[in-house]
Amino acid sequence: MTIERGLKMMDEVYGPGFSDTMPAERSPMLDDTIGHLFGEIWSRPGLSVRDRRLLVLGATAALGRADLIEIQVRGALANDELTAEQLREAVLHLHYYVGWGNGTQLHTGVEAALRDHRTEES
Repeated sequence: MTIERGLKMMDEVYGPGFSDTMPAERSPMLDDTIGHLFGEIWSRPGLSVRDRRLLVLGATAALGRADLIEIQVRGALANDELTAEQLREAVLHLHYYVGWGNGTQLHTGVEAALRDHRTEES
């Protein structure tokens, strides 16, 4: 597990400077998230960051977590991985696989991130 590699990958996944939002004093759980999840899993060859993000969006949609979806969508927009149209198409597609209630949460997270992104671009 490498914290330094994990912090670098967090910036690649969520946009430059994201790792700066991590507290200096971290819990063992956060260190493991940074070092293992981002330093080892997100850093593996075989899938692009965009591919991994789409998988996470699908899994997170199944959980109905608009807050986590919003974080992923912000990263996708920061990295120019997905357009607003592609994200909205993903929302429609996933509605049928994750259920209407979870799909509605997916929609909520995507639209919140899109609103923030438009505001930042203005």
